[in-house]
Amino acid sequence: MTRHFDLLTIGGGSGGVAVSNRAARYGAKCAVIERGRLGGTCVNVGCVPKKVMWNAAQLAHALEDAEDYGIAVGPHELHWDKLKRNRDQHVLDLNGIYERVLGGNAVEIIRGDARFVGAKTVEVNGERLSAEHVIIATGGHPIVPPVPGAALGITSDGFFELERRPDNIAIIGAGYIAAELSGVMRALGAKVTIMLRREFLLTSFDSMLREMVMEAMRTSGIEFHTNSRVVGVERERSGTLAVLCGSGARFGGFDQVVWAIGRSPRSYPRPASRPTSSASSRPTTISRPKCRASMRSATLPAASR
Repeated sequence: MTRHFDLLTIGGGSGGVAVSNRAARYGAKCAVIERGRLGGTCVNVGCVPKKVMWNAAQLAHALEDAEDYGIAVGPHELHWDKLKRNRDQHVLDLNGIYERVLGGNAVEIIRGDARFVGAKTVEVNGERLSAEHVIIATGGHPIVPPVPGAALGITSDGFFELERRPDNIAIIGAGYIAAELSGVMRALGAKVTIMLRREFLLTSFDSMLREMVMEAMRTSGIEFHTNSRVVGVERERSGTLAVLCGSGARFGGFDQVVWAIGRSPRSYPRPASRPTSSASSRPTTISRPKCRASMRSATLPAASR
C-alpha cells in the first residue's frame, strides 16, 4: 500500500524544512524524509558550529589586544574539549527546535533514504510514498580527491569531530571554507599551512580583497604554499602526515590534513566517513603573533548537508 501526501521533501536541511513548514501552514499534508540530524549542513557541520568557533577566535584576539586598552590579562588556555562540548550541545538544541517546529505544523518526519520508484513515488525503508509534489533538497557533501592517501585527511565535516586542537594543520583549498578554518585555527594557537593549487586564495573574489586577506593571514603567521598541486598524502614514521605535490615537493609534520576543495551534490549514497583525530583533549596554551585579520533514478540520501 502506498501512502499519499500533498508534498514530499527529500532532505531535512534548511531548504527542505522551510518549504515543508510553509506548505503545511497553507494546509498541505507534508512529510520530510531525512536519515540524519535535522538542519542539514548549516546547523550541523556548517554555519552554526563554524560561527561558534569564529566567536572563540574573536575572543582570543580580544584577550590579546586587552593590554593595549589598559586591561591586564594573565596567561590563558584553550580547553578544546569544553568548547566542543558546548558547541555540540548548541547544535543538538537546534536539532530539537527543528523537530518541534515541524511537529507543530503536523509535518511527518520519516527517517531513512528515499529511492524513486516512479515519477511521483519514492520508497523509504520498504514503504512506498507518493505525492503531488516531490522536492529534492538533499544538499551536498565535501569533495575528497581521488589521490593516494586521501583518506588520511578529513573534510570540514570531520573538522567538527576533532577531539583536540591539532598543533600543526595543513588545509588544502582556496575557497572561503579553507580561509575561515585557517583563520580560526591560527587564532586558537595552531600552526597553519594553506596549500593552494594556484597563486591566490579566494580566486573568484575581488583581487584587492583576496590580496589583502592573504597579507593579513601571512602577518598572523599562516604559511602559504602556492602553485602546489597536491597528488597524495602519506603517514610518516613519526605518525604525522606529509602532503606530496606534483612538483616533487613534500611538506610534512602535520597532525591533521583538511580537504577544503569544494562540495558536490548529494544525490547518491554518502561517501565513506573519513578518519578524524582520536587523541584526547587537553588544555592548550594559545600563543601567536598579534594580528586583527581576523536525476537519474538513484537512491537519494535524505541528508541536506
